[in-house]
Amino acid sequence: MTQETKYTEDNIRSLDWKEHIRMRPGMYIGKLGDGSSPDDGIYILVKEVLDNSIDEFVMGTGKTIEVSIQGNKVIVRDYGRGIPLGKVVDVVSKMNTGGKYDSRAFKKSVGLNGVGTKAVNALSTFFRVESTRDGKSASAEFEKGNLTNQDLLEETSRRRGTKVTFIADDAIFKNYKYRPEYVIRLLKNYVYLNPGLTIVFNGEKYYSENGLKDLLEDNNNQEDMLYPIIHLKGDDIEVAMTHSKTQYSEEYHSFVNGQNTTQGGTHQAAFREAVVKTIREFYGKNFEASDIRKSIIAAISIKVMEPVFESQTKTKLGSTEMGGDLPTVRTYINDFVKNKLDNYLHKNTVIAETLQKKILQAEKERKELSGIRKLARDRAKKANLHNKKLRDCRIHFGDTKKEDYLNTTLFITEGDSASGSITKSRNVNTQAVFSLKGKPLNSYGLTKKIVYENEEFNLLQAALNIEDGLEGLRYNNIVIATDADVDGMHIRLLLITFFLQFFPEVIKEGHLYILETPLFRVRNKKETHYCYSEAEKQAAINKLRGKPEITRFKGLGEISPNEFVHFIGDDIRLDPVMLDKEMSIDQMLQFYMGKNTPDRQKFIIQNLKVEQDIVEES
Repeated sequence: MTQETKYTEDNIRSLDWKEHIRMRPGMYIGKLGDGSSPDDGIYILVKEVLDNSIDEFVMGTGKTIEVSIQGNKVIVRDYGRGIPLGKVVDVVSKMNTGGKYDSRAFKKSVGLNGVGTKAVNALSTFFRVESTRDGKSASAEFEKGNLTNQDLLEETSRRRGTKVTFIADDAIFKNYKYRPEYVIRLLKNYVYLNPGLTIVFNGEKYYSENGLKDLLEDNNNQEDMLYPIIHLKGDDIEVAMTHSKTQYSEEYHSFVNGQNTTQGGTHQAAFREAVVKTIREFYGKNFEASDIRKSIIAAISIKVMEPVFESQTKTKLGSTEMGGDLPTVRTYINDFVKNKLDNYLHKNTVIAETLQKKILQAEKERKELSGIRKLARDRAKKANLHNKKLRDCRIHFGDTKKEDYLNTTLFITEGDSASGSITKSRNVNTQAVFSLKGKPLNSYGLTKKIVYENEEFNLLQAALNIEDGLEGLRYNNIVIATDADVDGMHIRLLLITFFLQFFPEVIKEGHLYILETPLFRVRNKKETHYCYSEAEKQAAINKLRGKPEITRFKGLGEISPNEFVHFIGDDIRLDPVMLDKEMSIDQMLQFYMGKNTPDRQKFIIQNLKVEQDIVEES
């Protein structure tokens, strides 16, 4: 007979704010991660502190913000009004405390100051806030949210403003490091959206003259743009758009009150609808929406009163109202686009003609592909039912109501043994596995038709659900998991070519990664170390002393599921695949997959993280 578990008053426990944040950090900052992804928690911590400095700028004070990241220490200094000195401790350590609850002070702020800096405080081993105003300063220091030191009201000659210093807790953010590329992208978004703002990061100044126009220019090679960027501005709204010569899908950068809504929302949906409606009316033809928007690259920023987001990390707008006496978000955006874009096309006839040719070409291609697309979809459905190419997970990207949606991952691997090991050791809630059959086709220079005709590409496209763009993307992280040898590197390049050729926005938006797996296992009877480089192997040998057993993994299939769980769990190491902004997509494809075999071979060898003798044997 099983003993009944007691359930009394002693079982009821209330967590204080620090414990709750530390126990469920995902509720407050999304996924944790190690810094290899732009939406990892360490960047959300930086953003939460920066948001308060940005709101000071929006309120008319503090035109410069200084950001420093040295190792794991982050310092953000603004020259705003400074936190009221008597409230320095409360603002960063008491929930539901902040100036933004008074809508008169912050009508269109990034968000309520009730949680952000508290989460940073609770998730940091060191957190210091210092405020200066009216010739006086006050500061407080914390460890994991607990107050450790406080200096009240000191006379000072320092300029007014707020300075926050923190070191994220490496017990929560394991093996983390800040990637400058992601920090710079975050800071650039702030300056695009705030004309007149200067952000200094580690001594480098960032400033934008042309807002969202600069954003599109910085994110896209000039040669990939079909026509000059259309840049439209109005009260509480800004839009920039062009079409790409090379990519097939739609690409959007959307913002609400300075917040990058990477998951879109009501404003992005309204913009997509408004572009279609305006262009149909301008040309007097009922074009298909997909033909109008094919290859579009656009950015939209709006400001609304008290926005409602679908998750704490504010990645998707749920609001339907602009606030005050203004119409709905949909009506406001539709009226703006109809007026401004229509006027622009009437005044710029060359661009209007170029756009019309693009739409007609898209229409022609769609009709040519319509039959094969239907057959391909049917094949994909049958394949999902009758084979084991895709071992799916339970949670999918875009489901903002599920806390772990940002952790959703698809591993693309080759060979039954490797895919079997990953499948047995994965997290079935968030990790899926797609098994390739041999080397994928080199798609360089081929048309979109091949994606539907080639079984592997068709099934991969269907698994990702990206046929019509990233709006339906089912996994936040797409991870190429291949052996660390010449063949494995070649498969990586072929898959990267597939994405570059047909879905470059997957790479642009930071969804594609390479899985790092250990090259060596060094162990004795007491300890086991997995090493990702020769240097790590030597360090492990020195630490274990004696004559430890050393195993070199030649392929993923050699790693047992019991071991693999270490490499795709909390300690996963991912290398993001990034575009070279100095080269167009065509140039990159030509270099890596064109008729330049010596260059490609040299690239493969230089980028292999294996011993030289493996390369020579191959």
